Amino acid sequence: MDSELGQKPERIVVGVDGSEQSQLALSWAAQLAPSLDCWIEAVIAWRFPATYGFAIPSGWNPEYDAQTSLEDAVDAAFDGDRPTQMKLLARQGLPAKVLLDASAGARMLIVGSRGHGGFAGLLLGSVSSVVAEHARCPVLVVHPASAPDLDV
Repeated sequence: MDSELGQKPERIVVGVDGSEQSQLALSWAAQLAPSLDCWIEAVIAWRFPATYGFAIPSGWNPEYDAQTSLEDAVDAAFDGDRPTQMKLLARQGLPAKVLLDASAGARMLIVGSRGHGGFAGLLLGSVSSVVAEHARCPVLVVHPASAPDLDV
């Protein structure tokens, strides 16, 4: 993935939250990246919970926790054998905003349809819905590998 004429290499941004669907999104990125001649940027968002206010537990480092969660999710998705053309980024902020900012100029953004939390019956989670609506690049929303059996 050499850059020609000093151009930055293309990249696929993947939203990671540690869920099985975000691990599936990483797998999709790894399958697509070689044919698109892209790097993979795995991105996780973190922030201080609003309920803590100024009383943050001593020694707690949410950025470290996010980075560890990201590394664990990537290792789980690839059985410890990460793609060589991959960068891991932990960014502070709301997940949808972090992913929209990270995907600026990207070839593609890939997210799972549902992450942690929310209501299980919804087809799209709040983050996947927001990025699908507002991203300035193509968005692939990955659904669970075992889709319901529909009689068509």
